[in-house]
Amino acid sequence: MSSAQKRILLVEDEKGLVVTLTDRLTSEGYTVVHAQDGEKGERLASEGHFDLIILDIMLPKKNGFDIVRDLRKNGISTPVLILTARGQVNEKVVGLKLGADDYLTKPFEMLELLARIEALMRRSNSTLTPSSSLTSYSFGPFTIDFNKKEIRRKGKLLKLSAKEFQLLEYFIKNRGIALSREAILNNVWGYNSMPTTRTVDTHVTWLRRKLEVNPKFPKYIITIHGFGYKFVE
Repeated sequence: MSSAQKRILLVEDEKGLVVTLTDRLTSEGYTVVHAQDGEKGERLASEGHFDLIILDIMLPKKNGFDIVRDLRKNGISTPVLILTARGQVNEKVVGLKLGADDYLTKPFEMLELLARIEALMRRSNSTLTPSSSLTSYSFGPFTIDFNKKEIRRKGKLLKLSAKEFQLLEYFIKNRGIALSREAILNNVWGYNSMPTTRTVDTHVTWLRRKLEVNPKFPKYIITIHGFGYKFVE
């Protein structure tokens, strides 16, 4: 995906990090607009058109959790990547449940941040394509009817659990896109039962056993090491 003309709003008060991120994102072709406090960040997010918001949690004047909540309440659907020093699982869950799309804990590798940015932007773009409203889909020997929640291999009904089917449907409707484990959790499980990223790995393993000729060398559900998975044909 080309990052040309893509606009990122960076809401962060750590000056050194702002300089580092702005320089690197600009060199990658993004246009970066900076806000040093929560109130300015929320105002810019509400008034300007951005492709992504990178948002710290601990901010002057208004914290990141409140910003995400109020943006979503006001109908602002711009993807939000939480960037925070907090590493506790409950903090991450709170942010995602309030409407954030992904998170990254400081310190982080720049390449991982860039990968997550690209994934979020591609996911956002994919919601505008016909693939997001598919009613049926075929790949390899498989045919899926999303309305009936059925998958068949060469015409024969294949038994999947409800969660396995939901996971496969999410992969297919975001095919070709690198999906983080956290994004998969948020969209397939919704954190209703407080699962972990290990839950995703377990269900992917089960799904591969039913779909792949050789689950150890998958053809369809590809692992992106240190990040998540991608569905390909």
